[in-house]
Amino acid sequence: MIRAAASRLRRRLPLPLRRTARAGLLAWGWLTADLRQEPDILVVGAQRAGTTTVFRLLSEHPALCRPTVDKGTGYFDDGYRHGRRWYRAHFPLRRSARDRITFECSGYYLFHPLAAERIARDLPDCQVVVMVRDPVARAYSAHRHETARGFDTLPFADAVAREAVRTAGQADMLAADPEATSFAHRHHAYLARGDYAAQIARYVTALGRARVHVVDADALFADPVEVYVDLQRRLGLPVHRPAEVGRWNERPGTPLPPDLAAELRHHFDAPDAALVPYLGRVPHWREESLS
Repeated sequence: MIRAAASRLRRRLPLPLRRTARAGLLAWGWLTADLRQEPDILVVGAQRAGTTTVFRLLSEHPALCRPTVDKGTGYFDDGYRHGRRWYRAHFPLRRSARDRITFECSGYYLFHPLAAERIARDLPDCQVVVMVRDPVARAYSAHRHETARGFDTLPFADAVAREAVRTAGQADMLAADPEATSFAHRHHAYLARGDYAAQIARYVTALGRARVHVVDADALFADPVEVYVDLQRRLGLPVHRPAEVGRWNERPGTPLPPDLAAELRHHFDAPDAALVPYLGRVPHWREESLS
């Protein structure tokens, strides 16, 4: 309850005060980095697939401890150049964590081509949580999100039609140059981010299947408590049943035109089928079409 109240207070602070507080916390974190606890659990994405909801749920768990500033650090994607001390600065002091497990939630880790191997190298014993969602709905939600932030100006239909051109060569460039960043890869890959199985495979290769936990966000919102309890058991956590589960950070929008929705659904036929072995079942969003 205290942690939830502190989180609400942070969100209510004016933006300049939040930035000042964040800078102060990170400066103190840097000075005391050797005394800080790195995470054992990483929620790695996918973007717009319920990661904020899972972050809120994990933040309320009495056995877990969230980062001290933001829900994630972005270290294993674009922030890796800052170094390990910078990373540790984001987490609680070992003394204040009091034997709780630390976690973070950074939604670009799943899609970044180098994040899995970096995590395996620096945190070889960690567990990762992968959130997957209807890739058509995810793409449309991501576009609304990027547009609202001023990162895209194209209408959704044009953005997905031009995605291959806009992002051409960017993943290879990131994989080849550890110092590189790519605005287009991060903000304009609406369809590519929905090819979940290919991204999950990197984590399975790097960490092993037993430490990669895939959660169907559509199933989570259909039966939130039971799906969340199942995730806790897979992570080896004592079960904590939340009082409520909201859809935090959702961006409502108008429905997709049926013809575009059908075209995109067909686009994901093969990627959705490839996801089945990781989920152990047909994705929730495909169940209706099979019944």
